[in-house]
Amino acid sequence: MPSPNLNSEDYYQILGVDRDANDAQLKKAYRKLAVKWHPDKNPDNEEATKNFQKISEAYACLSDEKKRKLYDQYGKEGADHADQMPDGHMPHGFGGFPGGGGGAHHMSQEEAARLFEGLFGGSDPFGGAFGMGGMGGMGGMGRGGMGGGMGMDPFSAMFGGGGPGMHMNMGGGASPFGGMHMNMGNMGGGSPFGGMPGMNFQQQQQRAPQPARFDAIPAGTVVSLKGLKNAKERNGDQGVIQQYNPSTGRYIVVLEDTDETMSVKAQNLLQHVHVRIHDVKSQPELNGKTGTILTWIENKERYNIHVSSLKKVVSLRPANVVLETGTVGYIAGLQSKPELNGKWGTIKNWVRESNKYDVQLSPQQVIRIKVENLRV
Repeated sequence: MPSPNLNSEDYYQILGVDRDANDAQLKKAYRKLAVKWHPDKNPDNEEATKNFQKISEAYACLSDEKKRKLYDQYGKEGADHADQMPDGHMPHGFGGFPGGGGGAHHMSQEEAARLFEGLFGGSDPFGGAFGMGGMGGMGGMGRGGMGGGMGMDPFSAMFGGGGPGMHMNMGGGASPFGGMHMNMGNMGGGSPFGGMPGMNFQQQQQRAPQPARFDAIPAGTVVSLKGLKNAKERNGDQGVIQQYNPSTGRYIVVLEDTDETMSVKAQNLLQHVHVRIHDVKSQPELNGKTGTILTWIENKERYNIHVSSLKKVVSLRPANVVLETGTVGYIAGLQSKPELNGKWGTIKNWVRESNKYDVQLSPQQVIRIKVENLRV
């Protein structure tokens, strides 16, 4: 399949599909690109907004059988005048387009947003795009993400209907997600998702013991690439972590819908994890809602979070965003022990009363820090 070309004016090239692409292929290509370039994931980015509109315009045309037929015959203007051609053909002997002279229609930002929302209906397009998907009917669940209200997502089969091995353990404690925690096992086999080493909810898959790591993002975590300088065109692309290489400090990431892998530093990854909103005094109706992290806005020090139940994106400070137990993050802005800033650790517990995490940095070291001092 060809690669998307957003510099092209050809709708097929924009979406990166063949001219005989079917509806499922069109929808898959659109979802992938629309999520990558969505304005809520790329705040204050004019290029992203224009790309989102262009992608939406291409999909709106090619997903409509009548418009697509006219586009293939007459180009954009033909498709734009589809409503004036009841039989899908140019009137006999007519030398131009009905009401011609107006040029091709270009989709507005509002129209693009309505298309995106309408296509995904009541599901969570971001939760699904970043969820594991295809896990035997358990779509929409990302690593560690089984919080209440996550819902099912028909577009969640982002990685082709299979995920890495996983185990689930149920427990109480102070987890804001009700004590249900899901971890991913290692990937095996020759394929990036080879063999699905077990989806075993009663016991872990039998394999050689691996040294426990508390400072590495687990295999199976869905991420986006960011801040790449030598491969800027890849920024915003999504993938899943295959493994961590402690000798180089890099992660092997399998890119979405490809067999391609990249070796990436932790600083160039954004984890799309599920969170619960906590103690927002200005908008108390948000408290207790779950959502998916879309992006981190550096200059505002806020997360953009898609709240699926409200079908909206909210911008929140880290202090109001509770990450799930088991999430791996890095310490930032810690003034009492500045030497720990930049270190990675695993959330073991959330203490509601003080809004702090217990974070395990190593087998011997667990520290308690404010929620706002751990980032993903």
